[in-house]
Amino acid sequence: MGDLVKDIRLAVDTGKVALGTNEVMRAISTNGAKLVIIAAKGKKQVVADISHTCSVASVKIITYKEGSLELGTVCGKPYSVNAVAIMEPGNSNILEENYV
Repeated sequence: MGDLVKDIRLAVDTGKVALGTNEVMRAISTNGAKLVIIAAKGKKQVVADISHTCSVASVKIITYKEGSLELGTVCGKPYSVNAVAIMEPGNSNILEENYV
């Protein structure tokens, strides 16, 4: 089992990702997203919309246990991030790992 925080940061640093609700929704709808990570303590409607869109598009979704501010910090951003879409994992193993 991998370390989700480490793999998110590595994917952001070395891969191709989309940050934020609008960019994530765009990545899902253009079939670019391979994995979506959403903040558990994010806005309920945003979480519901992204979850529904992922299920329709058959995109795997992981719920990050903390809030959007913490997810932004993990991504190395000084602002809150509700969702992250992974298009290319870079040097991380985020697409192959199972997280609990």
